[in-house]
This record gives sequence, C-alpha cells and structure tokens, in this order.
Amino acid sequence: MKEQLSKIHESAKAELAELSSIQELENFRVQVLGKKGKLTAILKQMGTLSAEERPKIGQLANEVRQSIEEMLKEKTAQLKEKELEAKLANETIDVTLPGVVAPIGHKHPLSIVLDEVKDIFIGMGFQIATGPEIEWDYYNFEALNLPPDHPARDTQDTFYITEKMLLRTQTSPVQIRVMEKQNPPIRIIAPGRVYRSDAVDATHSPYFHQIEGLVVDEGITMGDLKGNLMQFAKRLYGENTEIRLRPHHFPFTEPSCEIDVTCFKCGGKGCPMCKGEGWVEILGGGMVHPKVLQNGGVDSEKYTGYAFGIGLERLTMFRFNIDDMRLLFENDMRFLSQF
Repeated sequence: MKEQLSKIHESAKAELAELSSIQELENFRVQVLGKKGKLTAILKQMGTLSAEERPKIGQLANEVRQSIEEMLKEKTAQLKEKELEAKLANETIDVTLPGVVAPIGHKHPLSIVLDEVKDIFIGMGFQIATGPEIEWDYYNFEALNLPPDHPARDTQDTFYITEKMLLRTQTSPVQIRVMEKQNPPIRIIAPGRVYRSDAVDATHSPYFHQIEGLVVDEGITMGDLKGNLMQFAKRLYGENTEIRLRPHHFPFTEPSCEIDVTCFKCGGKGCPMCKGEGWVEILGGGMVHPKVLQNGGVDSEKYTGYAFGIGLERLTMFRFNIDDMRLLFENDMRFLSQF
C-alpha cells in the first residue's frame, strides 16, 4: 500500500505539471481526491491492514493528501495569475487613441429661429405672453371682431371640441387675455402652437406655430409698427434688408397691411424664391381695431395700438431655404442633423 500511495503522489505531481486550465485542475482533484478518487479507493482498503500497519499507512495517506492539496493550491494560483494577465492584455486600452464622440442633441430649426425672434423683441422691450391652446370661441373669434358668419369660424377650417370650445386657430386670443389682465402700456409677443383644418402638403399643416405681437399705449401709430418691424427684419435677415407695407384686410386691425421684406436670396433683384418680384411676404399686421381694444377692456378713445402675426414655419423655411414644410415635423434625422 505504501507503493500505491507513493505511485499516486508521483503520478499526481507529473499530471499537475501538464494541466493548463482551472477546469482541468477541478477534474484532476475529483479523480484523485474525490469520494470515488484514487486516494479514497486506497483508504478504503485500510481495514485489511494489521493493527501495527494501520497508523503508519494512515499517516502516510494524510501526508500524500496534504501534499497533493498544496500542489493543487499552487497550480491554481499560477493558472489564475496567467488568466488575469491574458485578460488584462486583451483589455489593454490605448489612451492615445481618439475617443468615440457620443451623439449630442441640438435645437430643432423651429426652436433656433424662435429663440432668435424672442431675443430680438425682448431687446426691443417686449415681454413674452402665453395663452391656452384649447380656447373659447369668444376669445378666438368674437372678441377679435370676427362675426358669426366669418368663413374662419366654419367647421371646415376649425377644430371644434364643443360648440363654444375649440383648438385655437391663431395666437391672437392672447391679445384679449393680456388686455383683460394688464393696463396699458402693453408690449408683448405671444409665440405658440395653433391648429387649422388644413390638408398636409409642402406649405400647409393642421398644426403649426405663430408669434403674435401687441403694443398698446397712448399715441401709437402705424409709424411705430413700421419702425419696430423694420428693426426686426434687419436683425433677422441683415442690415441691408428693407420692408414694405401693402394694404390688406384683417377683421381685428384697421388699417391692416401685409409686410414684405427684400428677398434675402437675391437681395431684391428677383429670383425663383420671390417669383421675380424681389419681395417676400413674412407677416401681417395693422392698428388694433377699436372694438378689439374695447373687448379687452381698454379705452379706445385714450389708447391705440398695433398688432402683428408671424408664421414661425414661414420664417424658418425662408431662413434655411427649406422648400417643404413637412420636413419640419417628420423627425427625419438626415434633415435635422444639418442644423
């Protein structure tokens, strides 16, 4: 039995030297030291020994077991160290390589232009006002001097929720709400979303944005409107920009006008964008109708005012030379990543 134990010890030493993985070490441990291993099988034969031999063989068996366990421990440590070195070698990071730039979001073109418009008017002394998108018929139409039979009030053009409640078709209701709560002087712009029952195409959408402007004070004239809009156009499109006012009709202003700017693409010489005219319409405006002032609780005998409405999509399309309004709402990253 001594020879068998010695043979197991020498065989274990030789086998351990050849093993190259943790799994192989575990298999070796089971084969030699496990319940059905070689060493256990020899210990089961202890009962056949004499009383004198049994202690000596038992001691020798324990020494062999301890020796093999020590060799296993050392071999395991060596293999784990090698595995760690290999892992670190594979995971080595070259800190001199350029980093991977994470994609960062940025402003939508509508937000870019809206922020510029806000900055321009805030610099001219205007404040920002807001109002509800779900609006009463009174504020959206009646208070703005639109009679019951006006085409804009037709269900084909307006999203009605109830007979008296609707999705606002313009930001003009904010005029009335501000005049009801604030005494003149008033100097505000009101950007926001509006809704109209329009078919979707390159120049129309049932959902878009407007920027309403309102100034009310003593002695306000069309000259003030023209001067402020001239300053706005020059700030937005450049110092060489000129504006012109063309007579028009809006129920809530009298007199009313449409405002054109010199074409920013051709400088007024004429091109396809301006249809050869050298001018591009960007907004409408006029002097606030006395009835609208009265509906807002303002004394129309003492105060006058002007109002204007700007289509944000129109400004943005002109600014970035966009020929299809749908691009602004489709969230196509190929388009949006250009801004």
